Amino acid sequence: MSRETLNTQFWKACKILRQDDNTNSLLDYVEQISWLLFLKCFEELEEKQRAEAEYEGREYQPVLAAKYQWSAWTDPNRRLTGRDLIAFLSDDLFPYLRDLKGNSARSVIRGVFADAPSKMLKDGAILRDAIDAIQEVQFDTAEDVHTLSHLYESLLAKLGREGGFGGEFYTPRPVIEFIVQLVNPKLGETVYDPAMGSAGFLVEAHHHMRTALGDRILPRDDKRLQEATFYGQEKKALPYLMGCMNMILHGVFSSNLTRRNTLGDDVRKFTEKNRFDVILTNPPFGGTEHGSVTANFPYPSKATSITFLQHIMKKVRRGGRVGMVIDEGVLFKATENSYVQTKKELLEQFNLWAIVSLPAGVFANAVATGTGPKTNLLFFNRELDQAGNPVGTKEIWYYDAQAVGFSLTKTQRPMPENDLPDCLEKARSRAGSERSWLVPVEEIVERNYDLSAANPNAKAAVEHRSPAAIAADIAGKEQRILEIMEEIQELLAPKGNGWEDEE
Repeated sequence: MSRETLNTQFWKACKILRQDDNTNSLLDYVEQISWLLFLKCFEELEEKQRAEAEYEGREYQPVLAAKYQWSAWTDPNRRLTGRDLIAFLSDDLFPYLRDLKGNSARSVIRGVFADAPSKMLKDGAILRDAIDAIQEVQFDTAEDVHTLSHLYESLLAKLGREGGFGGEFYTPRPVIEFIVQLVNPKLGETVYDPAMGSAGFLVEAHHHMRTALGDRILPRDDKRLQEATFYGQEKKALPYLMGCMNMILHGVFSSNLTRRNTLGDDVRKFTEKNRFDVILTNPPFGGTEHGSVTANFPYPSKATSITFLQHIMKKVRRGGRVGMVIDEGVLFKATENSYVQTKKELLEQFNLWAIVSLPAGVFANAVATGTGPKTNLLFFNRELDQAGNPVGTKEIWYYDAQAVGFSLTKTQRPMPENDLPDCLEKARSRAGSERSWLVPVEEIVERNYDLSAANPNAKAAVEHRSPAAIAADIAGKEQRILEIMEEIQELLAPKGNGWEDEE
């Protein structure tokens, strides 16, 4: 299938779905296209597994009964449509999927459809037309899947720009790529995201590991990547559905993705077998939890940001590595006991070797208006000396990033200015520069574990900027002003359905 045809059919299905009275927002369209693609993609995955089993002379037991497989109920000759289609889905298919038991694949499907879709389309004829469009979307080649995965991620990016779920499950791609490159997960290591959302970190980690292997990947390596490498947890039903869909489109059907409240796990009960080699994540900003959940932590707090940090510290294996996004409030809070004690343990039990300050606006997609939360990236390792004792933090390398390759507004348009490549290069040797510096841990302790730090070289960085850099900065600011004006015009315009053509 050509890229143009696949693109046309994908957006055709989306536009058909938005015609229904029960799809009033982009969130609704994404949910509907997600569960439809999930079931079609799963059947094609099953067909490949069946073919492999036949080639090897093994009997293949399908995950779904024949009646509930995609091709059965979407058969054009059967032409199930209208009220009959809605009734079949509501009264037969979804109850069946939500009651699946047995192997891990069935558990994944049961988790996906436990609460999704959250609403059903009203018009079965509209749904039938969307199904017919999706029937034309094929997964015949790796290029087809690659193209479709990009189309799907464009929907997730748009959802992020429009503040879907408060930005909890969409992290800008350049930030994800930077974190994965710096942490550098390798084949044989386990990778965990405790707040996986749309699974962007796991998808990028898979791409990073496959790229490193190149053409040398063996069948046993591929099996390991599929079955014993990627782990994720997500509390909410729709992000979990999107995360599973995103992983499948990128070539991973992992049964190690679970829908549960990560913070409901008692961190004091974790053992080494429950831990992971690499943790990559962006926990939710500004959330709160009930007291029954906060009791699972040694330093209780209703704030999810600090409890997620405690969870991550308890989940990383000996010799393991962590790269994560965290809101800046966690760094500078030096009075609340849960924050102080968590950071004290972080510095004493782990090597917090780098903190990268991101500019305001990176998460403008997380809020309806404004620049969103100011954030930082933490990188720390769980290192032990020869006697088995923790190697604590001696000094922290800081980097002050002012540009990240996209505009710091909701539109997040690509821009040439990007400090992240320079940060990646300097981080490996922890080099000092106009944007980077070292702080001894004793200074942090004296400040009662306030981890925030102002760039001591900021004045020099401004004084030594080249005319070209100054001109680029002016052009960037002008572009941002134009984008802000566009957003103001959108706010003042008559309310529509929030959909923009993506073709």
